[in-house]
Amino acid sequence: MSATLSSEDRGFTLGDGVFDTALARGGVVFARDRHVARLVAAAQRIGIAIEAAAIEAAMTAALTPAPVILRTTVTRGTAARGLWPASVGAPTLVVATSPWSPSLLGQPARLITASGRRNEFSPTANLKTLGYLDHILAAREAALAGVDDALILNTQGRIACTTIANVFALIAGRLITPSLAEGCLPGIMRALVIEAAPRLGLAVEERPLAPAALAGADAVFLTNSVRFLRPVRSLDGVLLGDGSDIVRSLQDIVLSGAEDGL
Repeated sequence: MSATLSSEDRGFTLGDGVFDTALARGGVVFARDRHVARLVAAAQRIGIAIEAAAIEAAMTAALTPAPVILRTTVTRGTAARGLWPASVGAPTLVVATSPWSPSLLGQPARLITASGRRNEFSPTANLKTLGYLDHILAAREAALAGVDDALILNTQGRIACTTIANVFALIAGRLITPSLAEGCLPGIMRALVIEAAPRLGLAVEERPLAPAALAGADAVFLTNSVRFLRPVRSLDGVLLGDGSDIVRSLQDIVLSGAEDGL
């Protein structure tokens, strides 16, 4: 079913909105409650009032028996000209679907370091906003280099994220991931891995992580809600530790323990 979006919608004209990406199989959204809660919170942070029930209903209407990726977008809707309008109408809510394949799970990734930086001081640093051009350009760099993704550093030269994922490193038996203060997103899969790690005897530290530390890590992997856990094979042409066993074990725990199933 096609839908019409107004050319005056602020999501289209100004990138004024937030979004979420989730996976559904067999008509069930993986970690649905977490995705909905994060999207509602992000919308509220930028002053858009949207009810969780409305998002849940839109997601349900988009489900199919086949596995799909759900892209849920919330914008401020249409309004008179001006960066901060005197009044706005109802927010726009759109759920789009695209096919998903299990082949996406566990694909090894090769990375380069992006030339741009992520501003950890931005008020939107921890939000999935519609303004994704910095990450698009980093993804373009990766494509031109013939690799899978780009590592994005913050303004202090520390790891923030990749274009589509959170970053973890296993160092001396401890699982390290950048804290939200470093400018990364509060990924749903990131949170599930943090919760699952103690079951493998792994202590988790959310703290600054220098890119040079990855070379000595026992394992480096990425997390997002479509590819789940993805081992990193190399960074800027340097081979990294092979932690496939740890990655598979963590992924098995996440898949079996998420509150909403899959």
